Amino acid sequence: MSSRERILGRVRRALADVAPDERPYEEAVPREYLREHGDRTAEQTVELLAENLADYRAIVHRCTAEEVPDLVMRLLARRGSQEVLVPPGLPPQWLAAADPVRIHDRAAHTAARLDRVDSVVTGCAVAIAETGTIVLDGSPEQGRRRISLIPDHHICVVRVPDQVVSSVPQALERLDPARPSTWISGPSATSDIELDRVEGVHGPRTLEVILLG
Repeated sequence: MSSRERILGRVRRALADVAPDERPYEEAVPREYLREHGDRTAEQTVELLAENLADYRAIVHRCTAEEVPDLVMRLLARRGSQEVLVPPGLPPQWLAAADPVRIHDRAAHTAARLDRVDSVVTGCAVAIAETGTIVLDGSPEQGRRRISLIPDHHICVVRVPDQVVSSVPQALERLDPARPSTWISGPSATSDIELDRVEGVHGPRTLEVILLG
């Protein structure tokens, strides 16, 4: 008997006396935690998001829909990007003024090919103000998970206030559990035992968030 079979056997024996219509887990775990901390207006929630994003060393920009193309162009130019990775459903107007060569994501692209791309521009599924977190769920304007993890520079556009929630429980209600999700709190970073911070190990070294209002 394998280890897997032994573990599953123990689970079956533990559940042997549970009726099929019982819900022991749901009834045993109270759901009385706060759904959000504090009573904020939509504007205050967006301000908290911007504050926490900056605290995580993300670079925060604000603009209107008409200003997005010029802002994205300036950010890519400042970075010196020669190629920009484009998810299949990215609104074309966001890159209308940009000069870099557009690399449309393809399943055939290897990690090595994506690593040669300077920047990626995506939308997001939801942004969480209390934790300063951007969540991507693989929707067409966000693309596959790997395109937000390999390029060194990520520009993420968040529509405010529509895509901003206060808390993690509120974010989970908006997400489809069947879709892959990537939770991003600032640029990729890790620290060793000496607490030396290293950025860019398992994701972009630079995260720029555009709050589109």
